[in-house]
Order: sequence, then structure tokens, then C-alpha cells
Amino acid sequence: MTKSLRPVTDAPIHVSFIGLGTMGSSMARHLGQAGHHLTIYNRTPARTNAWLAANPGLGPRVADSPAQAAQGADAVITCVGNDDDLADVVLGPSGAFQTLRRGGVFIDHTTVSARIARQIAVEGRDKEVLCVDAPVTGSQSGAESGTLAIMCGGSAQAFAAAQPILTAYARRIVHVGKSGAGQIAKMANQMCLAGTIAGLAEAVRFAQSAHLDLDKTFEAISGGAAQSWQMDNRFMTMARDEFDFGFAIDWMRKDLGLAIDEARNVGASVPITGLIDQFFADVQAMGGGRQDTSALIRRLPRRLARRGAK
Repeated sequence: MTKSLRPVTDAPIHVSFIGLGTMGSSMARHLGQAGHHLTIYNRTPARTNAWLAANPGLGPRVADSPAQAAQGADAVITCVGNDDDLADVVLGPSGAFQTLRRGGVFIDHTTVSARIARQIAVEGRDKEVLCVDAPVTGSQSGAESGTLAIMCGGSAQAFAAAQPILTAYARRIVHVGKSGAGQIAKMANQMCLAGTIAGLAEAVRFAQSAHLDLDKTFEAISGGAAQSWQMDNRFMTMARDEFDFGFAIDWMRKDLGLAIDEARNVGASVPITGLIDQFFADVQAMGGGRQDTSALIRRLPRRLARRGAK
């Protein structure tokens, strides 16, 4: 029978964090600040060194491989790039599952396919490891402030073991369903986000083309049913052509691709998601792939002449 991980409230536990990117670096910091015995690993040593320099008081153990990171850990957390990256650091010859103990917890924050999440869960079951696919939302600022929202897939036992660990950097933690469900919920999140950004981009350009006072327009519409996080934070920056706020169009297209593929698997129709994905592709073709998703407005004309103007 799988052993239960002791509750995080009893004492600090040994947590290994793999992947010190934009989101992972902050999450690892919160775990160290929460008092856990932290081990870190990143495939690029320069990023590890940068993390150590930025967090001088935490003194984590630095591993040379995912397998070394998982050795002696109560929980292993990953936040990497895509399906292939995740499979390598978890299931590969030097992967975390080579050494993670029976009864240990594996938590993945990468946005990946439901297929790889289910595959890892099956491998974990065979090794008596509790697996949770736990993609996050809340942007880089949410990771930095420890206020992320996390949607979790996995067994009730796995979720119960993971939840106390996740409180170090999350404000909302929801058990969505079985393995893979967390990833599908994240796809739904990205579909909503893409639709909101597309609508906001058109609204901003429309207001500019009509020569409205944008400050007054924002004041008028942001207090009603059209209000959203995107409107509050991106209405004015879109209007000023400022697009350096974190989550890149390249990554959004990866996420929408996952959603479109999964829609085919479950027989769902997602025509708006497909259309907006192509809009993002237009901005990529303009050289904006690394810009924030609000750069979607770039594909729309900056300003039209007044009606009747010569």
C-alpha cells in the first residue's frame, strides 16, 4: 500500500524543485521561505546560479540531475517547457522517477497535454508515487506574490498529500478530477483568456478609431459586465503599444495547440479558439512571438481616418 506523506504542517519536508524558469524560480523561492528543505535543479546551470545569487539566504541543495534531485525527497515538483521536456526530467534515464521514494509525491506545474499527465500517473502508480498534474494560472506576478490559482488532477489521496505543499505559493487550489483533468482545465482557462484578449484588442482599436477619450472610455466600461483582469491591466498598455508583461504569444500558441488537439480527442467544437490561434500566428509572423499576449492588438490597424476626411 502506498505510504502517505506526512502533513506539511507537522514539520518541514524535503522538497525538490525542477525547472527554475519565469514561474518556477518564484515558486521554489516560496518553498524555501516556507521552511522546507529545498533541493533545486535546472538543465541550464546559468539559471541555477542566477537563482542562487537572487536568493542568498535559502541555501538549497543543488542537484546535478533530476534523479539526484529526487533522491531523499518527500516531494518532487516540476515546471519545465513541454511534453518532451517533462518526459525527459521525469521518465528519462536520469529522471526523477528513477529515485523518488515509494509514497513520495510528484507535482507537475508544466502546461502539457493530458496524455503525458496520464502516462506519468500510470508510471507513478506502478512505483507507488502519488502524482498530481497541477498547471497554474495567475501570471508571473502571481508566482512572485504567491497568489497563484492551481487546477489539480489526480487521485483524492494524491491531492490531499500535495495540497499543503502548494499553499506556499497558491491562493486557490482546486481538485478538478482524475489524472489529466488539471491539464484540461488549464486548456479551458487559456481558451477563455485568448477570447478575452481578442475582444479587448478589438475594443481598444475601435475606441481609438472613433477618437474616444480612452481614459473616459475605460472608466465607463471597466465597472460593468465587460470588466476583466485583462481590461484592468492591459487596456491602457495595449493603447500605448507596450507588450513586455510576461506570458509570451509563443507560449500561448503552444497552449492553444494543446486545447485544439484535446478538443479533437473529446469531440468538442472550438471554432473561436482556432480563429484566435491564427490571429496569434499573424503576430508571430510580424516578429512578436516573444511579446506579451496583449500584442495581439498589433494585427489591427492603428487608427482609421475620420469618416468623410480627405
